Order: sequence, then C-alpha cells, then structure tokens
Amino acid sequence: MHKRILPVMALGAVATLGLAACAGGGADTGGAVDGEGQELTVWIMKGTNPDATAFYDEVSSAFEDETGATVKIEEIQWADAHDRFVTSIAGGTTPDIAETGTTWTAEFADAGALEPLDEYVDAEKGLRDDLVEGLAVAGTYDEELYGMPWYAGVRSIVYRTDVFEELGLEAPKTWDDIVTAGEAIKAAKPDMLPFPVAGDAEFQVYPWVWGAGGEVATLDGKTWTSELDSEESQAGIEFYTGLATEHGFSSAGATTWKETDLRDSFTQGNVAMMLSGSWTPKALIEANPELDGKIGAAVIPGEDGGIAPSVLGGSHLSVFNTTKNADLAWEFVKLMTTGEFAEQWADETGYFPGVQSAMEEALASTDPLVAPFAQQMVEGGASVPVTPNFGAVQAKKTTNSMIQAILGGQKDVATATKDAAAEMTELLNK
Repeated sequence: MHKRILPVMALGAVATLGLAACAGGGADTGGAVDGEGQELTVWIMKGTNPDATAFYDEVSSAFEDETGATVKIEEIQWADAHDRFVTSIAGGTTPDIAETGTTWTAEFADAGALEPLDEYVDAEKGLRDDLVEGLAVAGTYDEELYGMPWYAGVRSIVYRTDVFEELGLEAPKTWDDIVTAGEAIKAAKPDMLPFPVAGDAEFQVYPWVWGAGGEVATLDGKTWTSELDSEESQAGIEFYTGLATEHGFSSAGATTWKETDLRDSFTQGNVAMMLSGSWTPKALIEANPELDGKIGAAVIPGEDGGIAPSVLGGSHLSVFNTTKNADLAWEFVKLMTTGEFAEQWADETGYFPGVQSAMEEALASTDPLVAPFAQQMVEGGASVPVTPNFGAVQAKKTTNSMIQAILGGQKDVATATKDAAAEMTELLNK
C-alpha cells in the first residue's frame, strides 16, 4: 500500500540500541491512579520557558493532589540532551517521562525505548481528534503514537506592514501575489530584498513543494522514495528559487544564509518578506522596539490560494519504558499537555499548545501576529518523513545543497531535484 506522508521537524540518526521493556500497567486504570509514595522523574528542556520554576511548582502540586505521587523535574540543556538520552537508553537509566523534540521521538521509538500511548489517548474521550495533526504525525512511528503533542511553533510569512501600506499592497494570498508585491517593492525600494531565498535553510523549501502538490518522500511498504523530482515538486522548487534567479528578489549572499541570517537582515530593514516562525515577531519587537506596528504575518499560500503546509516544530512528552508505573506517568503527561496547564505553558513560552481545544483563544485572536500562525498550525502544520533515517538526510544537507546548486547556477531545477531525490531515497532506505 502506498502511504502518503503528511507534509514537523527532521529526525535524528538511528540509535540502534536494545532495551527490554519493564513498564507496567495499561490504559484502563479504572479511575484515578493511586501514586501514593511514588515519585516520577521528568526531564524537560531548558530555555523554552525562561522562568519555569513557578510553573513546575504549580503542576507538581496539582499532580500530587490528584494522585498522591511526587515529581522530580530536571531541566536539560538542548545542546547536551541528545547524547544524554542515547547514553541513558543504552544504560537503562532513562527518566519516567521526558520532553522529546519532534526531531527525536521516532528515533527513540525505533530504539525500543518508549511506551506506545495509543491506548491512553483513545481512553480519553475526544482526545484523539483534539491532537494537532502535524504534531501527532511527527509523534507516530510504525503506526503507533509515542509522542504526546505538547507545544509547537510553525513558519508563515512575516512581512513589513509599513512597506506594504506605503505601496498599497496587501498580504499575498497566491504565488502570483508574492511576485506582484515583490516587483512593486523592488521598483520602489531597490536597496530592500523583496523575498530572499536562504540557501542553507531546509525548512524554507518544503512549503513550496507541498504548496504545488508535491511531496518530500513517500513510503510504500517499507521502502521510501523521495519525490523531490516529481513534476509537482519541481514546480514548487522552480517558483521558490525563481524568486532569486528569475525575479531578482534575493541576493548572491543569501545563497549561504540560514534562518538566523534572514531574521537579522529583516531586523536591519533590508528584507520585506520572509518565512519565519511564530516565535519570531514577538522576539523581534522586544529586541527592536522601533519595529512595533511594522510587522505583519500571513499564512503561506498555496500556488492558487489556500494554505501551503509548513514544517511544524516543537516537542512531545514521551513515556520511557523503564518506568515502573506507565499509568501514573501518563497521568502526568495528560496533566501537562491538556487543559489549563497546556494553555499556561503556551502563554508563558509564546508557542502553541499541542491540542486544538487549548488553542481556541489563539484561533479566535484578532492579533495580526497570532491569528495567521494559529491558522497555519491547525490547517497547515506538517511533518517531514517520520523515520529515524531523515537525520542522515539533514546531516548530508541534501535539500540545502540542491537549492544552493540551483541558486548558484551549477544545476538546473530538473537536474538538481533528480540528484537530490536519488540521494535522499538512498539515505532513507539505509
């Protein structure tokens, strides 16, 4: 059967580790879980919430009131986390629960380290349908859910509203609108890049592939096939790179840019439109108060309208199968990822919750820097191929090299996409 992968973040390399499951319990807990005298160890990444102490105290107290169990929360640096996870998996010393970035969930599931959560989710009325789809897809491996969606951000179009207003332009709703706006900006403001194409920014590429009806890769049985060289994917890549090569909306220097370079140039007043994360506008304005009122956001349009899917990134909460009480661990995961604590975490961090019911305020927001991202996340949040091998694709910079070869004139779109698809297919099937 041909399986179409929904167009969140790339996944790390496979940790080929054996681990015997030793978790107990099941989904049918028969009511409240009695955790009296027990303690759960939880690893949370440091930095997403700059001052999380009060939040941890509050959620721990609520959990103890509900179950009688205590929680030991340990903050882990993102930079050190992957190696620490791999070491703990190998040694059987994993925590009961941990935040697993969407980049790692499939890897740890493949390593045999995580508890499947389907029975728990399905036992909660309406919860399955409430999960933000892109995050749920990224947390699913071999048709089982191993990562409970917690929080996420997504990329959309960020643009200079003052420039658009000055030139009588509206936020683009189609690809032709992007070109029209870009040409007007190029003519009126020759020192400003209308829409630079960052050559070293992989997640800037895929929305145009998906927006044209293409795919990054598809799974048939156990075999992956990259479709970057399909007619649809080529059309999307042709449009995106054409913003630079055909329309002159970019610069030669942008060929090596990462997303951080895009944001820096935008902050300096040198960029009119870019793809950037939902976490960006607030941070830009806080660091550059003069930009207040001059930044807008819009969903990424499909070729002829609608919403082009965008890579949705964030984190899951996962239960490790070294836990002695999976039922109790799930109760903590549920407390953190649904209801008031999910909303509180999102409010404090600037990200979106992983369940749609907790996003009602964001979806109903009239804030021009919130509403478009919320819509993009729910209606167009997407995932790259969910396989541990996608980390090898990223390590090889397959997609980035493809874009840079086109921008630099070393290859045309047909040749570059064919070469990239062949390399990606080989890496995905190793």
